[in-house]
Amino acid sequence: MKQLIIFASLIWLLTSCAGSDHGQLVGVQGRPRWYQADPYGMVYLPMGSYNMGNSDQDVPSSFYAPAKTVSVQALYMDQTEISNNEYRQFVYYVRDSLARRLIAENLDEDYHIMENDYEEILDPPLLVWDMRIYWDDPEFREILEELYYVEDQRYFRKREINVDKLVYTYWWIDFQEAAKYKYRRNSDDIETPMHDRKEFLRKEAVRIYPDTLVWVADFSYSYNEPMTKMYFWHPAYDNYPVVGVDWLQANAFCNWRTEYMNNYLVWNGDFPVHDFRLPTESEWEYGARGGRDLAAYPWGSNYIRNNRGCFLGNFKPMRGNYIDDGGFHTVPVDSYNPNDFGLYCMAGNVAEWTSGSFEEAGYNWSHDLNPDLKYLSQDNDPPALKRKVVRGGSWKDVGFYLQVSTRSYEYEDTAKSYVGFRCVQTFMGRDKADFE
Repeated sequence: MKQLIIFASLIWLLTSCAGSDHGQLVGVQGRPRWYQADPYGMVYLPMGSYNMGNSDQDVPSSFYAPAKTVSVQALYMDQTEISNNEYRQFVYYVRDSLARRLIAENLDEDYHIMENDYEEILDPPLLVWDMRIYWDDPEFREILEELYYVEDQRYFRKREINVDKLVYTYWWIDFQEAAKYKYRRNSDDIETPMHDRKEFLRKEAVRIYPDTLVWVADFSYSYNEPMTKMYFWHPAYDNYPVVGVDWLQANAFCNWRTEYMNNYLVWNGDFPVHDFRLPTESEWEYGARGGRDLAAYPWGSNYIRNNRGCFLGNFKPMRGNYIDDGGFHTVPVDSYNPNDFGLYCMAGNVAEWTSGSFEEAGYNWSHDLNPDLKYLSQDNDPPALKRKVVRGGSWKDVGFYLQVSTRSYEYEDTAKSYVGFRCVQTFMGRDKADFE
């Protein structure tokens, strides 16, 4: 009996303490264990330090790409350049969202939608993302007509989407301006709110269809009409890098990709992850070097041929022999061998947009911790500061531009047949080892 009383008292003691922190600092309990799954098509790059800048004895380059030790946070980087088919997913998303908005705005109160054996009445009209769009249905066809070219702009009477209608609208927060506002405010002024958030919300509206005419516009007295007509939309080029996309469009793609993933994660009860974005110059060069600190090219040597005499990237060898490297214009995004990080075509094929603005002396005053010159350019800056850094060289460039330290630029609203991009995403945490 005595043992039973002692046992009951012990049970009471344990249950009475259940859920109690005994007045100790133990943090919020019940938080889920979490780790970041590798995004599809991306490669994990651990944090690291390296010598950014010129690795060769090139005096002119030393003025605008001097060697400098920098450190880069752990991140994911796309294994390949963004392909035509991947970018087309973005285009189709914008097209379908515009179609759904038109359908919602033109529905009357008696319109019913049948999906998955249930009937839903849209009142007021909303965007229904699981609704199938019947493009050739007579009722839908009339509603969606404004997305198409008008009769007198049609070629052989083909009913085609007017690509100028494909505008992606999004918002982002200007954290740089928010930080400046915070520290301009008098810290003793507790009556005034810290900030009005809407002052730092930025709205962008971007036409997102690639400029297919770049193949003709970029080259005088050169026959490239077949590429203009077929390159972006034909399945034969699905795995080729998207071109004709300017810096603004590349950023819009990154925003859409972020929202597309995070909406799915939240819908499934998971936590969102960091934004997809264009790489900084330092991140791009870190990835291109593949852990080989002083090598001139991503493959680790100071030469553009292997020991069998084969070229190691898609560029312009010699004096115009475009086919000597196995390419002609662009080649599929997974061509040639990847570097030691597993990244393809970090040299050649297409040059790649980075987030940074081009400033000749930028390396001299940029920080050595995640250096980034993105915020050098502001809305009221002159056109000269709208130059955005492109890296890696392209199919039409000579070997010098394939070097990991070579810097070049294009204007942010300019699209070219030899410039594409890939995305990065900051890793959630310090290192993968922390989650093992």
